[in-house]
Amino acid sequence: MKDPSRFNEAVLGRQIVRAEGPDTCRLRLHPQHHHTNTANNVHGGITLALADVSLFASMYVLRGVDAGKSVTVDLTAQFIGAGDPAKPLDAVVELLRETRRLAFLRGLVVQDDAKVASFSGTIRKPSIRK
Repeated sequence: MKDPSRFNEAVLGRQIVRAEGPDTCRLRLHPQHHHTNTANNVHGGITLALADVSLFASMYVLRGVDAGKSVTVDLTAQFIGAGDPAKPLDAVVELLRETRRLAFLRGLVVQDDAKVASFSGTIRKPSIRK
């Protein structure tokens, strides 16, 4: 999903993703000035957007699921600490269970050893058309 005119790149910017195990993935974002709030921390909306996007990136990297045709069923997040805009922001995601139609995932948004947020989400995979 490399389209600079769509949300992922237009708002979040360039992201880097890699598998870290058979069921674990990491998505990295380098915060920019427009990702900050008036306290000069990473805005919570950016942290939440990173969590959401990381669910789809993980399913694509780990299972080859078409992220562009998947949808978020639910996303729950807990903000734990402030994000430092001078450091990369990583969403580390674990695929907990996958069914034919759904994927259940959880993760942490981290900077080095600091936890910024925890989250869990469910995505609905695309319908298989015959």
